[in-house]
Amino acid sequence: MPIVLSVSRLPQRLDETPGAVTILDRDMIRNSGARDVADLLRLVPGFQVSNAFESVAPLVSYHGAFGDYSNRLELQIDGRSAYSPYFIGSIGPGLQSVALEDIERIEVLRGSNSASYGARAILGVINIVTRDTANTLGVQGAITVGDNGIRDTQARLGWGDWRGTFRLTADTREDDGLAGANGQNRVSRINFRSDIRANGSDEVQVRLGALKIDSGRGTAGNIGDPLRPFAFESSYAQLDYKRILNANEDVALKLSHTQERYTDVFPVYLRQWKPVFAANDFIPVSANGTASSDVVTVQHTLRNSDVVRLVWGGELRSERIQSQALYNTQSVFVNDFTRLFGNVEWCVAKNWLFNIGALAEHSSDTGDTVAPRLMLNWHLTPGHTLRAGISKAYRPPSNFESYADVRYFWHGLQLLQTAHGSSQLRAEELVSKELGYLGEFPDWRMALDARLFDEKIDNFMRITNQAPKTYLNDEDFAIRGFEYQLRWQPWQGAQVVLSQTRTNITTVQPGDALAAPKLASTISYVHSLPGQVTLTLARTDSSRWASFGGNEDDAQATRRTDLRLAKGLRWGTRRGEVALVVQNMGSAYRDYQKEFLFQKQAYLTLRLDD
Repeated sequence: MPIVLSVSRLPQRLDETPGAVTILDRDMIRNSGARDVADLLRLVPGFQVSNAFESVAPLVSYHGAFGDYSNRLELQIDGRSAYSPYFIGSIGPGLQSVALEDIERIEVLRGSNSASYGARAILGVINIVTRDTANTLGVQGAITVGDNGIRDTQARLGWGDWRGTFRLTADTREDDGLAGANGQNRVSRINFRSDIRANGSDEVQVRLGALKIDSGRGTAGNIGDPLRPFAFESSYAQLDYKRILNANEDVALKLSHTQERYTDVFPVYLRQWKPVFAANDFIPVSANGTASSDVVTVQHTLRNSDVVRLVWGGELRSERIQSQALYNTQSVFVNDFTRLFGNVEWCVAKNWLFNIGALAEHSSDTGDTVAPRLMLNWHLTPGHTLRAGISKAYRPPSNFESYADVRYFWHGLQLLQTAHGSSQLRAEELVSKELGYLGEFPDWRMALDARLFDEKIDNFMRITNQAPKTYLNDEDFAIRGFEYQLRWQPWQGAQVVLSQTRTNITTVQPGDALAAPKLASTISYVHSLPGQVTLTLARTDSSRWASFGGNEDDAQATRRTDLRLAKGLRWGTRRGEVALVVQNMGSAYRDYQKEFLFQKQAYLTLRLDD
């Protein structure tokens, strides 16, 4: 039974976690043929994925792609929250910040987890766990080339001894983008990690990294959103210290600093807008700005007995945002969060386990909230567990939703205001109820994870369509449905993974009702053949749904079939792999906007390890 680290902040067996978890391990990541984390997450039940860079980076959502940015999921990378304060809490840029080769596994909690991580975890949590540096010693290099201008490179160096090990990885991801979109896309990143083992009681980890996204956005002929390039840059520093007090107790300290910068400047020629202007009169429009966050987290874990385990702690988080373009002021917006969290794992009887947790949060901007959770796991028989529970979560408005003030000026004269925030917004509230089943059938070589969910959102924040655009608390609605994931090993060396989700969003807004497909399924087949050859086939199907930023008219069904054929290489102690990937072997499908198409593309990857 896999051990999950991120759901309650306690290491727990998968059948004892307070929620449904999908684990994407190293083998699944590599066999998928995906080039980034966002595309990989299409394998998770209930997830929607876009490969467009129109909203700075490819996006994912769970149970609904509401709006242009994905801001109702929490993204953790080795315990560091990696959402973007500048882009309304979007996790898109964060998903691009780690090379796939450096990831050990990805834990995806399918359901609300504000009880552990606060406001951004209102619908779920993606936790990326990178590989221990002791397992990545030596040199590795990889290159990928193919259709659509695909040009990816990666180089990694690992070194060290028993006192400490270190890793430095640099890589790029480049292509010409979706057909109809304003590519080209280039992602450049560098990441460093060290694991220092001073003694048997103390563990120290240092992580540093930087990311740059160069791409294009906009629509031809759109005066307010013309074709132009943009750049997004971010960097981070993280220090983790853990002290093992005894066999049943430890304390941990985490410090992190993250900063980001967005550059997007373009001219709007006024004659296209109003004929009275001269041909060369234009407004220099900018969306430039910066943001940063500083976080201190302290956590204490205590295992009193086989009956009770406890984790509790606190977090201070400070976010700063500055953008003359978005807020019509040079002032810095500061929002400080103070959080207290705790979770008790209580084995009330031999086969009955309670997880009782809560997080109290104070925001200097929006006030106080408390997000509780109660979950019961009942081990019916060995290998079969029922799970039932309820939780409550909140998402306060972001800075842009509250204080946006986007105006166009010409020689000091205001011509237009295109967006303004609303300081009267109330936080979104979510009450989530779920019933789950986790079962293993060793005689059939099968495992099943099923979840029945009822998620009710109150005070849903929506952007209006009329100019100037603003935000308001709209209707309350529910997201209800059923999802499952079935793993089957029909014979030695083969694995089939089938997942399916049925989702019903009960809203009167046609576009939001289609924010998630009513029926979506994924099936993948992996077969290990003689001669170190691996074959992977994956098929995703969904009913009609409106992608990020789309509406009812943009909705379309999605069907995609991928193939990967890989051959392992070995000479002496050196290893490697050559792999051919063909994505979307069928017809092109819409992605993000109806004008953007994901077409068939093939690419070849060569990886060498020393």
